[in-house]
Parts: sequence; C-alpha cells; structure tokens
Amino acid sequence: MSLPIGMRIPPWMGGEGIERVAAWASGAGLDFLDVPELTPAVREACSAAGLGIGSVDATNAAALFSRDEGRRLQAVDATKQHITQISGLGGTILFMCLVPEDLALPRSEAFAIWKETFPDIVRHAEQAGVSIAIEGWPGPAPYYPTLGCTPETWRAMFEAIPSRHFGLNYDPSHLVRLGIDYLRALDEFGSRITHCHGKDTAILAEELYESGNLPATFGAKYGFSEGSWRYTIPGHGLVNWEQVAGGLARNGYRGGISIELEDHYFWGTLEAERNGIQEAAAHLSRFFK
Repeated sequence: MSLPIGMRIPPWMGGEGIERVAAWASGAGLDFLDVPELTPAVREACSAAGLGIGSVDATNAAALFSRDEGRRLQAVDATKQHITQISGLGGTILFMCLVPEDLALPRSEAFAIWKETFPDIVRHAEQAGVSIAIEGWPGPAPYYPTLGCTPETWRAMFEAIPSRHFGLNYDPSHLVRLGIDYLRALDEFGSRITHCHGKDTAILAEELYESGNLPATFGAKYGFSEGSWRYTIPGHGLVNWEQVAGGLARNGYRGGISIELEDHYFWGTLEAERNGIQEAAAHLSRFFK
C-alpha cells in the first residue's frame, strides 16, 4: 500500500519559518505538510519544495460549544469563512479537535450543542469541497471533555451527520491510551477516515502499577504522558502499523499518514525533532511505501 507520508510541524522546526521547514521536509523524503494556517505564502513555500498541503488547523472550535448562543453563532460564521478561505487556496482538509471552552461541559451536553451547530458547517464544507477531520485526543485532565474521542460518540455523530465531508482524523495513539481496540475502531469507522496521524503510545508497566489508569499524583516522569502511558513515534509503542496499513487499505483510504511528533526522547531541540521525524518516517515507510 503506497500512501504519502508527511508531518505536522513541531515547534523548533516551525521557528525556522515555513520556507526552511518545507525545504527540510522535502529533503527528508516527506510528501506533504499539515499546517497551522494556510496562506498564500505557505502554499507557495510548499509548492516550491514539491510538497502537498495535508490538513489545516481550525481556529474557532472551542467557541462552537459556547452556551452563549450569540458567541456560538459568531463561531459558526467564522468557521464557514475559514473553510471558504482554505478552499480558495487549494486546501481540502480542516483539522478540528472538539474541546469546548468550558472544560467542565459534559460530553452529552456538548453533543446536543454540536447537533445544532454542525450540520450548517458541514453543508458549507461540502459546497466548498473541504472535509472536516475530527481528532480523538480526549482533552486535558480531569474532565477529558473532547467530543468525538470514542466509538460511542463517533457512532452517534455519524448517524446525525452522514456526510462524508465530516469524518475522523484516525490517530491510534489516543485509542491505545484509552484502552480502545484501535484495529476494531479502524474496521468499524474506516469509511469515515479523512486523515491519519502517525503517532504511537507505549504503556509503562511500572508507572501503571504505581498509579493505575489515573494521572500520576506527583506528575508524569515523561513528556506527553499522564503517568501509565506516553506518546511515542511510530515503532516505539504498541501500534501494529502493518495491521493499520491493512485496515486502511481494506477501507479504501487514499489520504496521507502525517507524523505528529509528541515523544519525550525526540523533543526540545531542532536536532531532536528532526531525528524523531526521520526515524518515524523510516518506520512508516516500511508499510506505506
């Protein structure tokens, strides 16, 4: 199965500017960049380096769940304008993490708000030729408020909005840490996958004994961790990427695999980030190239 491999831009790389990021990514053999914003300058830098545009980050997702109707409607209009702007620059995927601005908002209440606000947004995305990809990060402790991070919520959301312009950013690392079967989820929801992150999770046996599935009382020992697990680059965790590749192929996925670098051992310097991206790309290339 041959799919393009790209990356989200880590902070030290991003600090060098989009032209240098794009040139480095092209030299490292990557095919596209996920970008925090899509502007003419970003599009030109990627094009000059021979890179495609993967996903573009949303900017108003939290306000879409406001209990204030006026604020919520303003966010809907801003999101539709953003979709139009992305489409005009050739973007096709809007990346969203549905974390409400009130982190204590129950997910059931967030779903009720979502069901009112999102059909209009998705209709606009359809007209603009843009697909929305929601991320399954559960959100910050202690509330874990993100809507759309579990199969029960995905099922309800896709029943409410059957449009294929509303789908998943499949990231198995979140499913592993939550104890959800990432391969079963891939088979059940594979037809709704719009984008895919290349990220992994390791379960830490000693830390699991110390704090169980609860966040560590005195702080996690590693970055990108809450105690008993930590995010890693592909190949350093539990995800079987050969089986993921097979599941994506069975479901007809033709998008990209975007490395999201969140790993304690490949963080904090430009060199570390580059090493992490290169090692992740090498591992993913075994199954997607």
